[in-house]
Amino acid sequence: MTEAYYDQLARYYKYFYQDWEARIRPQASILDDLIKVFFGDGAFEILDAACGIGTQSIGLAKLGYHVFASDISQVEIQYAREEATKRSLSIEFAVTDMREIQGKYHRQFDVIIACDNAIPHLLTEADILSTFKQFYDCTYPSGGCMISVRDYANMERGGTKFYPRTVHVLEDTRIVIFDLWQFDGDFYEITTYIVEDSKNSLAKTTVLRGGRYYCVTIEELKKLLKQSGFSRVEILRDRFFQPLIIGVKS
Repeated sequence: MTEAYYDQLARYYKYFYQDWEARIRPQASILDDLIKVFFGDGAFEILDAACGIGTQSIGLAKLGYHVFASDISQVEIQYAREEATKRSLSIEFAVTDMREIQGKYHRQFDVIIACDNAIPHLLTEADILSTFKQFYDCTYPSGGCMISVRDYANMERGGTKFYPRTVHVLEDTRIVIFDLWQFDGDFYEITTYIVEDSKNSLAKTTVLRGGRYYCVTIEELKKLLKQSGFSRVEILRDRFFQPLIIGVKS
């Protein structure tokens, strides 16, 4: 279901931000700084294992990294490729489940990233651990991984929650986006509503269903990264737009 959710979401994804273009450069700048601190100036080859429409991949490629980018959603990959082409960037795209990157690439990278709460789409600790082991095996001895996630330990859960996202006022249309999160124990389903309110016609509402998440905590993810082989794991809560967890091999 998650794949279908993101296939539908792809054409609206930019509207989830007040200014998507303006988010690309600062996110890449922060990741670039941290890559240099944790993995050294020689880290050059990056795999974005959950690239979406390319928010982090595009920014890192613009900074000179050799970027490989994959996502489970074929439609998002199409959008990401178009955005890279507009900017004359050479990014190697592929449609791949992040649980299967080892079988897809058969090689190692300096750093693997998975941002914007992608990891909690894996709904069991076994799936997360298996994915982290592949992150470990697919990075060079001096490399590692960087993931960003929501802080579920500090989030109110239970029942149905309403989460407003953005309002965009275009020339003759307003686009209003909000979510309903339906919790069920340690899991929740996102239903996204996209209302296109035109001056010249009746409002149109698009409903996207199927975004399912596991409320895995940052501390549990830290434990699973260590279990998968990373010798050093650090949590940075105030550097990125979400908490970052960084796993270093050596």
